[in-house]
Amino acid sequence: MNKTLFLFFLVLCGQTAFSQQSNEVSIIPKPAFAEKGVGQFVINQRTSIVAKEADAQKVAGMFNYFLKKKYGFALKINGVASAGAIVLNTTPTAKLSGETYQLKVTGKGVSISGNRAGVFYGAQSLLQLMQQKDKQLSVPVVNINDEPDFTYRGLMLDVGRHFFDTAEIKKILDVMASLKLNTLHWHLTDDQGWRLEIKKYPKLTAISAWRDSTIIGGYGDFKPFIYDGKKSGGFYTQQQAREIVKYAAERNIEVIPEIEMPGHCTAVLAAYPELGNGSAAYKVPGYWGVHNTIYNPGEPTFKFLQDVLTEVMAIFPSKYIHIGGDEVPKDEWKSSAPAQKIIHENNLKDEHELQSWFVNRIEKFLNKNGKSLIGWDEILEGGLTANATVMSWRGEAGGIQAAKEGHNVIMSPNSNMYVDHGQAKDGKTEPLVIGGFLPLDVVYNYNPRPSALNADQQKYILGVQANMWTEYVATNNKLEYMLFPRAIALAEVGWTKNENKNYQDFTEQRLPIVLADLERSGINYRIPEANVVISSDPQTQRKRITITPLVAGSKVYYTIDGHKADNTANLYSASIITPVTNGRPLTLKYIVVTPENRTSNEFSVDIK
Repeated sequence: MNKTLFLFFLVLCGQTAFSQQSNEVSIIPKPAFAEKGVGQFVINQRTSIVAKEADAQKVAGMFNYFLKKKYGFALKINGVASAGAIVLNTTPTAKLSGETYQLKVTGKGVSISGNRAGVFYGAQSLLQLMQQKDKQLSVPVVNINDEPDFTYRGLMLDVGRHFFDTAEIKKILDVMASLKLNTLHWHLTDDQGWRLEIKKYPKLTAISAWRDSTIIGGYGDFKPFIYDGKKSGGFYTQQQAREIVKYAAERNIEVIPEIEMPGHCTAVLAAYPELGNGSAAYKVPGYWGVHNTIYNPGEPTFKFLQDVLTEVMAIFPSKYIHIGGDEVPKDEWKSSAPAQKIIHENNLKDEHELQSWFVNRIEKFLNKNGKSLIGWDEILEGGLTANATVMSWRGEAGGIQAAKEGHNVIMSPNSNMYVDHGQAKDGKTEPLVIGGFLPLDVVYNYNPRPSALNADQQKYILGVQANMWTEYVATNNKLEYMLFPRAIALAEVGWTKNENKNYQDFTEQRLPIVLADLERSGINYRIPEANVVISSDPQTQRKRITITPLVAGSKVYYTIDGHKADNTANLYSASIITPVTNGRPLTLKYIVVTPENRTSNEFSVDIK
């Protein structure tokens, strides 16, 4: 019996005991199947966790970590079955392979079954289901059979432009785990900084990890640039990187390192200029954009990169190594005699094929060491070997081409997955961003399987990833503000089948609870616009306005005359009935104040 039929069989078996009310099961990402019963299971400090297998005991330890973090206590773990317990069963079974899990809650206890990854995710669902009232912790009776739609559910964090310490990365990993995201793509190198200790090349951390100054404002705000005069940078020791890898693995997250090549390497060339193409003296730049500096394609460069990758592979056990490959201006190669000689000797058509030759040579080295290569969609230019995986960022075109050619693909289009873009049309109400507009609904409604691909071609789509570039993100608070709640929407894009997604259900029923949990745990996030519904009464010529905030327990203060809304304005308590205006327009302005007393941006809606 295949997995789909097995899950369907479980559904049929459970119909007599449960009524299917999946809308009432408040979990993000939305489970494949969930049905809610009657009653609840009470959890207290006398409740135990039964975990017999070694993998189950590891999950039990992680469950206790999250439980204590959220509620202040942990449960006793034992290997002997007992009444009123949370039972974790990681006994291998072909029917529950991968990240599939079964979670069943009755009035007498909880059972979670699957392999280690599945049980871990079942435990995360259990944590989300917990409700605290009058100091009592309970879980509703529920039956869940769940599995992800995509095997790759990733988040890219750029630490090359701005450095974030290990404590902040662990904070992000905890949230990723709770959302069932399973890959951290760690962008460790770029023109503006190198962030990983390489013992064979100490100048990478002595010189390449630091810049003397950084531009203020946006790229086009000041011409010429104005610099802040502050030294900026940092790096991770190999021990710290291993610590992050271990921390992530305990949360079922794989860390994929990215070492950029052949472009985005100015910081490296500042330390090792002999790897460049004979340009003027290099310096770690403090401004953004695409830089013309690229590696020369000579033997010393390949020795350097292979030495670096050898140390990288010893730190990161991931299947993949990301080599970038994006935004590679070819001007230096066009005027480089050694580069042109390589083109001639290898019968290459042009500099684009030289880049493919460069990438293919690195790929062979990675494959020889048991690793697979991922690159941004530019690696398609000039041809690509069959083993490479393409990460499509310039829209979907690269991913579509790659899938049609039989390459594995991760969809990460800037149109839907670049969470460094703005979150409001009016940039004046937002912090400085690189540009663009990516609201929550555009992230949520993305389908990583392009309709331009047929069913067989869509099988090459491994999953989806959001990218957090940090040119204009220098603080922990801003990093979290840009990530959340859009990374919460990403989680549902990656886990939940497209036909089971519902944006209204997501924002009105489930997101408010998760955002309130984030706030209590000390995570910053952008307080999203409320759901505002305006209806008309043709007889009275008045409007009825309802405002539903997307953070549970929030207050809303509003005005309808277009003037500023703050906590001195009207407190929303029921539908607003507007006055008769004889056709003159009104503007609703409002703010959301959360239970922890955080205030949103001021939002405006024209009343038409």
